[in-house]
Amino acid sequence: MSRSERKGPAEAPAAPPRRRRSPEEARRQILDAAEKLLVEGGPEAIRLQDVARDVGIAHPTILHHFGSREGMVLALERRAMERLRDELMADREASSEDVLDRVFRVLGDQGYARLLAWSVLSGLPAETGTEFRMLEELGEAYHSEQSREAGIDIEETVFRVRLAAVALFGEALLGPLLSRSAGLDDPEDEVRTRFRHWLARLIAGEEE
Repeated sequence: MSRSERKGPAEAPAAPPRRRRSPEEARRQILDAAEKLLVEGGPEAIRLQDVARDVGIAHPTILHHFGSREGMVLALERRAMERLRDELMADREASSEDVLDRVFRVLGDQGYARLLAWSVLSGLPAETGTEFRMLEELGEAYHSEQSREAGIDIEETVFRVRLAAVALFGEALLGPLLSRSAGLDDPEDEVRTRFRHWLARLIAGEEE
């Protein structure tokens, strides 16, 4: 009997056992993987097949939990809004610089400013805008007794919060370009830090 005749049929490698996840755990892991792709490559890098591969699940499982790629992106945006609100409301005694630093980490370092801008430009429904009235909440939270005694109304405080939000979104999206355009040749991290500290003083109405 030849060697080929003695050799039995090749056995397919055993598939790794699938680990059962609760629905909450599966959604969290899917969003974690999507966030990682967002940080590494921007919104365009969030592809369902890559998310499924990184989590170790089948592609239809993502559709089961979120309905579509757009549904997953909206869930990622809701997570960003919740994270921002938690960061901003966690310590109302924190300095303006600390608050802006925390917001920038969510918007800039974690890529959510790019994701939100991409969603708006892509025409996705802005569910987070109606579900989270965050600027209103922040305005009410930071409208102090001192503000009222100084004759500053709630709209003034809300507008200051809005100005900070617009500035931080722009910084997260266009910071390096704006620095070059302004002739600021220092390392970008240093420029960003100085800008956020200046912005904090401006929003607080503090003098130089």
